[in-house]
Amino acid sequence: MKKVFGVLLCLMLLFGLVACGNSDGVVLSESESNSGAETGGSDNGGNGEFTDPPAINGSKILLAYFSCTGATEKIAEYIEAETKGTLYKIVPEIPYLADDLKYYTDCRADREQADPSARPAVSGTVENMKDYDVVFLGYPIWHGQAPRIISTFLESYDFAGKRIIPFCTSHSSGIGNSDTNLHSLAPASEWTVGRRFSSGTSRNAVAEWLKDFGFKVCA
Repeated sequence: MKKVFGVLLCLMLLFGLVACGNSDGVVLSESESNSGAETGGSDNGGNGEFTDPPAINGSKILLAYFSCTGATEKIAEYIEAETKGTLYKIVPEIPYLADDLKYYTDCRADREQADPSARPAVSGTVENMKDYDVVFLGYPIWHGQAPRIISTFLESYDFAGKRIIPFCTSHSSGIGNSDTNLHSLAPASEWTVGRRFSSGTSRNAVAEWLKDFGFKVCA
């Protein structure tokens, strides 16, 4: 009888330890407990399975970018080399001079970034925008956000059904919410999480970024 009681007591203690593994009394396996971790694929709805994003290879790609110092332009050129897309530089109708970019002096850039309604005019247009499936959108970080001329660009075309992939450059700031704040300007498009690059980023690093997203780039 004592042996039976001892066995029952051991089983009760063991069950108690297992139940303390989490608040619901269920011990998750490693794969289940990490099912929400970031991966190179995209979540298909929270069921723990991930699939690769649609491949870029075979799509018609536009590389639209705004660059004053050349840092963003260099990244756009690297993406062009990897994807064989079409480069389009977003050129302001009134060029930004050196004094326009002297931050915290009430310069032109300061005033525009402080005004959410500012829409600097763009010189020129994209030919046959409707033919592009994927749009890489590049810009520098100005006061934590994309320059207002990017808003002008997004409001100038119909991006419905297109995939927009933002990227930015900065000396130290991260991308922050500069990309997600643009979503409302092209709500019918498919936005991809953006990426920040430093001015010294190499072409190999850009190529690795494209691979990390699961894109099949051109040879």
